[in-house]
Amino acid sequence: MTDASALLAAYDAQLRGENEAVGAVTRFRLGPLWIGVFPEGRGFIGYRDLGGLGPRGIRALVGAAMAFLVADPRVHEVEWKTRGHDAAEGLHEALLDAGFAPEEPESIMIGGAELLALDLPLPEGVTLRRAVDPEDVRRASYAADRVFEGEPREERVADLLERISRGTEVWIAEADGRVVCSGRVEPVPGTDFAGIWGGATDPVWRGRGIYRALTAERAKAALARGVRYINSDSTEFSRPILERSGFVKVSTTTPYEWHRPAVTSA
Repeated sequence: MTDASALLAAYDAQLRGENEAVGAVTRFRLGPLWIGVFPEGRGFIGYRDLGGLGPRGIRALVGAAMAFLVADPRVHEVEWKTRGHDAAEGLHEALLDAGFAPEEPESIMIGGAELLALDLPLPEGVTLRRAVDPEDVRRASYAADRVFEGEPREERVADLLERISRGTEVWIAEADGRVVCSGRVEPVPGTDFAGIWGGATDPVWRGRGIYRALTAERAKAALARGVRYINSDSTEFSRPILERSGFVKVSTTTPYEWHRPAVTSA
């Protein structure tokens, strides 16, 4: 078994920085930061490390990054992705002062793809399949929006379809013609990794093994593409499932979100 420190080192080296901005319409470097603007108007800020900057340097970097993004009228929200193992003194305070709000922390889980690629039973009446047709992708996106208590947005559907064109697979579980669980698997070109994202199960259907079975199918798809490791930013619903499969929690991640203030008429 690969230990947590080796997995974390591989994660930092292969998945952070430039690879986090793949698929952006606009992508550029600002010091240690990689900044991307995605088709649905979402800005993203990631980095491998902050180069030993102290609080003053970090505050200046946050200000410079946001000056670029605020000036871009396409951008209506920005995610600054932090990790619990980073040395970033003063970053939390600088982000709050720039108008960001922290979301709930999640666990960074990593393990061998083969650990998840199991043949698992499903509840009676539930079926799994890959969503390829645009209407199925829309149904998957809307179902996830309902689970995460968000408004269905066509921008998210367009983003999913664009990701599929780059190799992402979207998988759904259905019961009585309704999507009850959905998630995607995203192989990262040039790395040993694929990410499993967007795992969303209708609360009524939780606790029946559907998420685990959907994850198994995504792992099989990743293995078929030669992927070695799978990573996931996991909530407290999915973390125990992955741990029971042999995955390791290597760190935490907390996304900070900024939303452009609404324009009000005089």
